[in-house]
Amino acid sequence: MTGPVVPDGPDTSGAVPDDDAPAIRDTEAPPDVVHVRHGMFGDSGTGDTSGYGRIRRPVVMPGPGSEPLPAGFADVVAALSTERGIAPAAVEAVVVYRGEVTLRVRREHSVAVARHLRDEPDLRFELCLGTSGVHYPDDAGAELRAVTHLLSITHNRRLRLEISCPDSDPHVPSLYRVYPTVDWHERETFDFFGIVFDGHPSLTRIEMPDDWEGHPQRKDYPLGGIGVEFQGAEVTPPDDRRAYS
Repeated sequence: MTGPVVPDGPDTSGAVPDDDAPAIRDTEAPPDVVHVRHGMFGDSGTGDTSGYGRIRRPVVMPGPGSEPLPAGFADVVAALSTERGIAPAAVEAVVVYRGEVTLRVRREHSVAVARHLRDEPDLRFELCLGTSGVHYPDDAGAELRAVTHLLSITHNRRLRLEISCPDSDPHVPSLYRVYPTVDWHERETFDFFGIVFDGHPSLTRIEMPDDWEGHPQRKDYPLGGIGVEFQGAEVTPPDDRRAYS
């Protein structure tokens, strides 16, 4: 799977619009197309007589303005304005999808934004639930993304931070000094996706052997496997199957 395909029309899942939301969420942005699917069955090496081979389906991630901000989140966005100490370019976009709020943050500002979210009394996102990675090999310039989930126990709110970086420079600042609990989460994301968290106190592999080559959860990582023989038949390795080629 390369990521979700956004259905036609928003699904707010019961979210209450916040009419006081600032204009940052209404900023128009081009669609975030991370992949284009060709055909229906994943086959690219043989002739297709079904007619489905001409299907072109873009995989589009949710963008700013797709849904209104849930109630109470206008204060969260307002607290990240320049008047409150955050650089204007720090937050690229505020995305709401199915009632969940994501801040797309420029990597050079990620530590300052995280600290502000933790310390600002109106925000108080004091708990980090973890960091994971995503790989979109066709999204030029933002192939890798570190996704961090935050929880405000004080205000009972959840928030997601998304920080992207290119394959050619897979570095993002570590949030360890703001949220020490991301220690092993960042190690696991480095291990499986190859995202380098600058400033992490001990960025080493956590599950794969130290001398392992590659990062197993990237979409360009070979599936490997061995063929399995049965009486009169054989199941080929995943790398040799049409649907994975």
